[in-house]
Amino acid sequence: MERDSQLKLYGLVAGQLKLAHAKVRELQVPEGVRMALSRKLLVITAAAKHDLPDAARRLDRLLKDLDEGRFPEGD
Repeated sequence: MERDSQLKLYGLVAGQLKLAHAKVRELQVPEGVRMALSRKLLVITAAAKHDLPDAARRLDRLLKDLDEGRFPEGD
């Protein structure tokens, strides 16, 4: 039973990561901001391998920030 819920969460995170990557690609922001967002997505992807629930929370927060127009500072 736990495996089924883990698989569902994995599918949800995978779908949200795909959505987040598409949103970042479509943004009209300086390249430094885009790179910072891409790094955040890479960190979340790596975290998903070790702590899927934490990665899901981080991804939800990132998607909310994107939707609300809050972006990290570019390098």
